[in-house]
Amino acid sequence: MRQFAETGLVAIDLANTWDEYLDDPERLPDVPALRRFCHELGEPAAEATGPGAPPPDVRGPDPAGLDAADLDAVRRVRGRLREVLAGETPERRSQALARWAAELAIHAVVETVDGLPRLRLTARRDAPPAERLAVRAVTDLLDLAASGDWDRLRRCAAHPCQDAFVDRSRPGRRQFCSTRCANRAHAAASRARHR
Repeated sequence: MRQFAETGLVAIDLANTWDEYLDDPERLPDVPALRRFCHELGEPAAEATGPGAPPPDVRGPDPAGLDAADLDAVRRVRGRLREVLAGETPERRSQALARWAAELAIHAVVETVDGLPRLRLTARRDAPPAERLAVRAVTDLLDLAASGDWDRLRRCAAHPCQDAFVDRSRPGRRQFCSTRCANRAHAAASRARHR
């Protein structure tokens, strides 16, 4: 099974938990999968207490209290995130991100890093997992914009894939999220030319 933390960015990894190429495209089919997703991305909701805590792929009652309502809420966050990423231009994505961020209960925390103050966005301490993931996704996207890569945030050009990725190629012309999608798109184009 594909791991969830492929990029380390909650925004992209959460958006990509829907895979059009699978018979069942839902990569978060149940609470154990959500637990594994949270665990891989270091989300505290997945952390069980105590030295004998079960690994994230063990079925059964969730030690962190995740349930079907949390799963539904995270899927809604994914849908909202995919709407933001669907913006056809960086400007439209910026507008969609601003609207989404305005809907969230985001708190600003000033931390000291190497003796300098740094602003960090966070969800409230007792926020449910979906809210924390939403704030982390917004923060990831803002960090991506601040790094100069906002215009390199793309969606895969291979139909029916909708995965998001950051084009880190030197020329900045990458169209596909993965080799899998590039190969499929090139094979389809080749078949079309030979018809």
